[in-house]
Amino acid sequence: MDISAKQTKAADWFKSLRDQICARFEAMEDALTGTFAEREPGRFERKPWNREGGGGGEMSIMKGRVFEKVGVNISTVYGEFSEQFRKEMPGADKDPRFWASGISIVAHMQSPHVPAVHMNTRMIVVGADSVGTRRSVSNDPAGESARSADGGSVPPIKSWFGGGADLTPMYPNEGDTGDFHMAFQSCCDEFSPDYYPKFKKWCDEYFFLKHRNEARGIGGIFYDQLNSGDWEEDFKFTQEVGKTFLHIYPLIAERHTNKEWTKEQRDWQLKKRGRYVEFNLLYDRGTRFGLMTGGNVEAILMSLPPQVEWP
Repeated sequence: MDISAKQTKAADWFKSLRDQICARFEAMEDALTGTFAEREPGRFERKPWNREGGGGGEMSIMKGRVFEKVGVNISTVYGEFSEQFRKEMPGADKDPRFWASGISIVAHMQSPHVPAVHMNTRMIVVGADSVGTRRSVSNDPAGESARSADGGSVPPIKSWFGGGADLTPMYPNEGDTGDFHMAFQSCCDEFSPDYYPKFKKWCDEYFFLKHRNEARGIGGIFYDQLNSGDWEEDFKFTQEVGKTFLHIYPLIAERHTNKEWTKEQRDWQLKKRGRYVEFNLLYDRGTRFGLMTGGNVEAILMSLPPQVEWP
């Protein structure tokens, strides 16, 4: 399969996963019987956007009675990395062209009993344009072998997957924590016994607020630059990460959506969200990648909650 076919296959999956997640979240809105049940169930509003340098995406935002604010965004962008950013991306110093497609979900809930959640998966290609053109490509574990139109050698196309999911409860619950981690361990173990311990550790270290010396939440998994040499297997793993999220998060959320909460619990939720904001603005790679590649600012910052407090 050439690189353009891989790009199409990945982008189609992210769009399909978006549709599945939006449908499941709207069903959760319909099922509410607790606080705010008298309100109309929320529905996603979609807003497409175009990137000046190439590509674009579509935001799906819902503000409802279960979800105070949730974004399920997809994008496929391409162009050239800036001089500064080329130093940080493998292969970009030799060929600055890039293509990236992915899905990003962040949910902030009405109830303090329901954990906030984040999930994203993506495919990144360095050394290819929007559809991998101007190259003859063959599979190559070290990258993608390539020839220019006149038969001369060019730097190899490099591609990889990344992503993960993590849970941020306002009030940690051992059952929820155990089930969330068990779901992603099972997902990882289908592919390699090394994945879960490696990706869990990576997540714990990544989602950590160094300036406060505290974790953002209870973790999950995080992986980046995944290229085992078997593109199909890496893509399948990335699909399973999305499917696992779609299965486990609604189950956890639905345990708590109908519980009553107090003003004190709501106040704590708003303060806890402050930590979420600090991480996303100071450390988050996705935020930085989007801003450094000229992405849609509204879509990039959709991860921020609608209300937050700092004591």
